[in-house]
Amino acid sequence: MKKVFLLLFVTLIGYSCSGEKNVKISVKNDSKIDRENEIVEMSLGDISQKIGLSDTTQIVVLDEQGQQVPYQLTYNGNLIFPVMVKANSSVEYTVQAGTPEKFDTLVYGRQYPERVDDIAWENDRIAFRTYGPALQATGERAFGYDVWVKSVSEPVVEKRYEGELNPETKAQIAELKKKDPKAANELYKSVSYHVDHGNGLDCYKVGPTLGGGTAALMANDTIIYPYCYKTFEILDNGPLRFTVKLTYNPLTVNGDSSIIETRLISLDAGTQLNKTTVTYDNLKEEIPIVAGIVLHEPESKAKYATVAEKGYISYADPTDNPDNGNGTIFVGAIVPSAKDTKAVYFEEKEKKDLRGDADGHVLAIADYVPNSEFVYYWGAGWSKYGFDTIEEWNTYMDKMASIKKEPLKVSIK
Repeated sequence: MKKVFLLLFVTLIGYSCSGEKNVKISVKNDSKIDRENEIVEMSLGDISQKIGLSDTTQIVVLDEQGQQVPYQLTYNGNLIFPVMVKANSSVEYTVQAGTPEKFDTLVYGRQYPERVDDIAWENDRIAFRTYGPALQATGERAFGYDVWVKSVSEPVVEKRYEGELNPETKAQIAELKKKDPKAANELYKSVSYHVDHGNGLDCYKVGPTLGGGTAALMANDTIIYPYCYKTFEILDNGPLRFTVKLTYNPLTVNGDSSIIETRLISLDAGTQLNKTTVTYDNLKEEIPIVAGIVLHEPESKAKYATVAEKGYISYADPTDNPDNGNGTIFVGAIVPSAKDTKAVYFEEKEKKDLRGDADGHVLAIADYVPNSEFVYYWGAGWSKYGFDTIEEWNTYMDKMASIKKEPLKVSIK
């Protein structure tokens, strides 16, 4: 599925400005890191006031060479677009009335009620999913975020679900199983998203763990695992940003069963990492909070990093079938407010009775203050799409941790 969006301003059926009025957007990079295709945002209302845009005015965003760049209007009234800014320098972009070009949709997601209420989303680098109420109703325990690797920039998730869930194909497989199990298996593999058909696959194990970067409260050093989301609302859906708001069933925290978790998850084009803002209603006292990545190997074999001073953790996951040529999934999380990072392995009884074949978690630990927002970043990469080794992934995570602490400075002139 490849979608193309015409980027419009509100209803956008014409434009009322002459095109002579414009506003300059200054983007300054005070860091020592070149910023490439990083998404910046600013208030669309502030821009409109400066150049007198009406609700039916089409706009364009131009770089310093006068070339149009893609943009998106977000649910909270912001204008976002990608910028290129060298280290210790600044660039200027122009917003004015005009007819926007067509740009590819790089970010997309939706709920899949046909697959037990999954919500899956992707950008041009990586894909993710989280589990919904229909899955929880089955009794299957899947607490954390799932990672779907991809090796192409175009959208793949929709086609993967179409292949995996096609009712006619499923019926053929069921019939073949009765007389030719081998043929049934071959047909299944030809459509399954657990097999790489040239653009990646689902080969990550979540189970009853935090999966690929889920946040959770801790009480007395024990993780309070969230389950599947209760309700959802998709707020942004491309071409440059996907945003979903999730609410959860009440958690019991230190005897209080009225704690309601809300997550706001955003994925931008060009990055491996989601930004997530977590809040807890009705919580009355400060409590530890973690962002965790499941470990699928004993400590003697696991390749992970815990960098407390920069607030990031990472892990090279061997995938659910290391002998199948699935490569390695590199998973990471950045918690700017982290006070500690460490690996914690399950006791044998917990591992055997509760966690399936998982061995533990690598955790970034912070404190959650009631009525505050816990902001962190989590995501993944693949050894078959841009990251050959854990060292390369750690370099990326280190760079991103630095970038999060030195955001670009955006001003409207």
